[in-house]
Amino acid sequence: MADRLGLVATLDRRIGPIKERARGLSGGELLVGLATAQLLGEDAWVGLDRCRADLAGAALAPVPWALSRTAATLAGRFGPAQLAGIEAAVGELTARWLRLLPAQRRADLVLSPPVIDMDNTDVEVYGRQKEGVAYNYQGQRCGRPHLASWAQAGITLAADLLSGNDDVRPRSADLLRRALAGLPAQVTGRPRVRADAGYFDGGLARAAVDADADFAIAAKRNPAMWRAYHSIPAAAWRPARDMHNTEVAASDYAPAGWPPGSYAIVRRVRIPAVEVSADVRSRRRRTIPQEQLALALDGRLDMVDAVSFIVTNLPADDDSGDLTAIEAWFRRRVDIEERIREAKLGAALRRLPSADVGLCGCGRRCSPG
Repeated sequence: MADRLGLVATLDRRIGPIKERARGLSGGELLVGLATAQLLGEDAWVGLDRCRADLAGAALAPVPWALSRTAATLAGRFGPAQLAGIEAAVGELTARWLRLLPAQRRADLVLSPPVIDMDNTDVEVYGRQKEGVAYNYQGQRCGRPHLASWAQAGITLAADLLSGNDDVRPRSADLLRRALAGLPAQVTGRPRVRADAGYFDGGLARAAVDADADFAIAAKRNPAMWRAYHSIPAAAWRPARDMHNTEVAASDYAPAGWPPGSYAIVRRVRIPAVEVSADVRSRRRRTIPQEQLALALDGRLDMVDAVSFIVTNLPADDDSGDLTAIEAWFRRRVDIEERIREAKLGAALRRLPSADVGLCGCGRRCSPG
């Protein structure tokens, strides 16, 4: 795969030189070697030394492995310009990968609207002295990978590494623009941006529209959203697709400052009242209308509604059932969540290599965010 895609050469060209002398490993070789070691289950610098000791494995590897100390030194030379070069290389490699696909698979990707999934995850790390990490709301010392992925292809096009207490929303518009720039030119459909409630921000929605993309973003359950929910006529609800005891409806409510054409899609799921936790910290309790929650806790209701909201500008025609199609499509964002969860099992950040994030390209000490 590395040879067919020209992986090392593309990375080298986009990253540029990381050493004054053209000796030893290049930046592209370093990155491919690190990725290969991660695929073999290594998660610390010393893992490179274990890989080097495996003579048969070294013969099969696409590039030579660096000594752990050498790799750590070279990694410290990757600043903002080099990281931007990696993203540019990923975009170029994605376009090359697309051209090599079988015709039917390539046509499916080229002709369908590309979906950009925005997501982040917290990864607890070891060590109290590490820079660029912080305690999150769960009390875990974390790094926070922030990802924008092409959903149909399963490829992350742009990424940042934040601290565990960093808000992703101020950085989401820039991340989206970088991801859209990384889409292959052959992809002709109008992009769609999909994100959970952690990205509920008009700035992201406006950035999507400015980039000629549509958006669907899960909304926070604030008082305005609850008022919109209560204003929906009973006749407006219709069964959701492929989800038992679930109904969806539309509201013309849109948060102030969001792009013209925005509206809300509301989903309610009927659940037994006995499943409602008595713990006030329960996440599910926040999804239930307060009047229903009070009655359920008093034992006066058998069933309650778990309600969620999506704000979108995707056109929906109730007569053709597009509303339920949009809601069902939005649920498929769990695919990227599963990919992230699986990646954390074998290539997490728990052993971020050093306490010192080092010098970045600006010449001063900066956090990864």
